[in-house]
Amino acid sequence: MKNAVNIRDIVVVAASLGGLQALRTVVAALPADLPASIFIVMHVGTWPSQLPQLLEASGPLPVAHACDGEPIAKGRVYVAPPDRHMLVGNDTIVLSAAPKENFTRPAADPLFRSAAVNYGNRAIGVVLTGKLDDGAAGLKAIHACGGYTIVQDPSTCAAPDMPRAALDAVPPDVVAPVEDIGAAIVNALTDSSSKGFDMDERERAALELKIATTGYSSPTDLEKLGRRTSMTCPGCGGVVWRIGEGYPLRYRCHTGHAFSAMSLEEQQRSGAEDALWSSVRRLEEKLLLVHEQLSLAETAHSPNAAVFRAEIAPLQIAIDAVRRLAIDSAASMPNESVG
Repeated sequence: MKNAVNIRDIVVVAASLGGLQALRTVVAALPADLPASIFIVMHVGTWPSQLPQLLEASGPLPVAHACDGEPIAKGRVYVAPPDRHMLVGNDTIVLSAAPKENFTRPAADPLFRSAAVNYGNRAIGVVLTGKLDDGAAGLKAIHACGGYTIVQDPSTCAAPDMPRAALDAVPPDVVAPVEDIGAAIVNALTDSSSKGFDMDERERAALELKIATTGYSSPTDLEKLGRRTSMTCPGCGGVVWRIGEGYPLRYRCHTGHAFSAMSLEEQQRSGAEDALWSSVRRLEEKLLLVHEQLSLAETAHSPNAAVFRAEIAPLQIAIDAVRRLAIDSAASMPNESVG
């Protein structure tokens, strides 16, 4: 790569369910003298992660969790640490505890937006296997700012949701099986083809980047990003705005949470099941109380015993009905882990 003219040098990568093997395959294909920096977000939540060690053992490049304020160096792989959004600033890394996006932190969209806004056509966005659609909005921002976009072929993914969502959001420069993604990244570094530029999308991305950096979102900011809806945020109960137009359909609340329609639907489905089981618990507790009251009334030969006895059958019918609804709700969900 020493004789090539390096055009792009900031590579941001999103992965989730099935992502460990995919990321190992990608980093194994990268050269030791890579004249670019790699930034990886994988959905690990708050759990301790050994991802850097696993990836470093898979390829020639050094890999580590990113540190806040760390200078960006070429030929290195940076991994978002648990429970922090990773952003690329002007030559330094920023870690943020700003509100979750798509109900996860770290999330790919904030990283991708930071690359789009701060590095423009120098950015390369890569979306690998994973559930739901984190990364699609961020890849759209990279595309709008003149960056290069690479998507894993959904037919080769353990979980095709994220690549499919990315393909719906942008016309990618490359769609390839994971075995070819590393080579595609290397080729993209020297790609000098002219890309389009969408100023409106760039301004939206910059405003959303400010929210991810500061953790603060005002109604004034949100009015610039979209229009207010009648929905409330499942994370905090705050007022929700629809962001922009077109795909992916996205929302933000005034406290800073951001989510796509797909991730919101998943969260609502899970919340509905939790609410049903909570109802089962409350009804069962009420039935236990009625039995206690009935026992006491019968011991005292109280006329109220008949009243309590009459409540038992309807309560049991209600418990059985709600329990069946909760079970059916769970059975209708895909039988795979969320990633």
